[in-house]
Amino acid sequence: MSKSVESSTANNQAMPNDVNAQLLQQQLLQQQLLMQNTQNQEDEIDLAELWRAIWAGKFIIIIISMIFAVASVFFALSKPNIYKASAILAPASDDAGGGLGAMAGQLGGLASMAGISLGGGGGVDKTALALEIIKSRSFVENFINKHELLVPLMASKNWDMASDTLVLDVELYDEANNKWIREVKAPKTPKPSSWEAYQEFSELVTVSQDKTSSMVNIDIEFYSPAIAKQWLTWLVQDINEYMREQDQIEAKASIDYLTSQLAKIKVATMETVFYQLIEEQTKNMMLTMVKKEYVIKTIDPAQVPDTTDRPKRALIVVLGTMLGGMLSILIVLIQYFFKKRVNNSD
Repeated sequence: MSKSVESSTANNQAMPNDVNAQLLQQQLLQQQLLMQNTQNQEDEIDLAELWRAIWAGKFIIIIISMIFAVASVFFALSKPNIYKASAILAPASDDAGGGLGAMAGQLGGLASMAGISLGGGGGVDKTALALEIIKSRSFVENFINKHELLVPLMASKNWDMASDTLVLDVELYDEANNKWIREVKAPKTPKPSSWEAYQEFSELVTVSQDKTSSMVNIDIEFYSPAIAKQWLTWLVQDINEYMREQDQIEAKASIDYLTSQLAKIKVATMETVFYQLIEEQTKNMMLTMVKKEYVIKTIDPAQVPDTTDRPKRALIVVLGTMLGGMLSILIVLIQYFFKKRVNNSD
């Protein structure tokens, strides 16, 4: 009997505790909802306050934005026009380089029996090699020296469309006396070095190849559209000529080597092998002489561009005006809240 009374008493004590816990949870929930509503109201008040601050400083925003817009216009107009000449090229047929490699692969076993090594039969992608040579320092330096590009490359700053002449920087080059007068610190000299010219030219030239179609795009940017086109034409011609000369040297060296090895051959059948190799290299020599576009052939030649590539003047003005607008809004808000803080402190 006493146990039942004790259990009922414990149950009666537990029920008020549960009720108190539920009431406490409801109070906490109400407080959270109240805090959220208060925060939302504060946010709305802050947004409204920000809008009032911006509206109060609308004249400052308009004036600063107009100043930036006008400055952007002057800046965009002060930048010289840059024209881009482009050419689309394709790899030329690799007839001149594959003959000896293929034949050496076929006849290498017989030659090795005679104690003579003809080298491997693997070849190199001449188009990829030519594109890398175009970017090389030695080729670019020889290209600049050959065509006398140092002055227009390093001293020009604009192009006069009316007279179709480059405008040279008088602080860098004295055109009347044909003398470099730029002021530089040692070890640099008034006359730009070949390394400086190489770096400047490399920034003007863009070379790319589509891995799928193997088509090659070469672009040159410069102040003068006619000069950009001329430099690109020379560049394509010179790389073909350079690769032709290299293959002629290699073919001649191969012929001389094979001819000298004939005296060492004691097997009659091997003489036939070497005569065939010499004949193949002679054909290669002939191809280097008759093929005008030896490594890369022109699909779409360079033309004189009639529209500028850059600067994007409209974009410069738009971005400058937007920058001015954002800066002016920031100034207005800082000024507003600084005044508010000073007033509250008083």
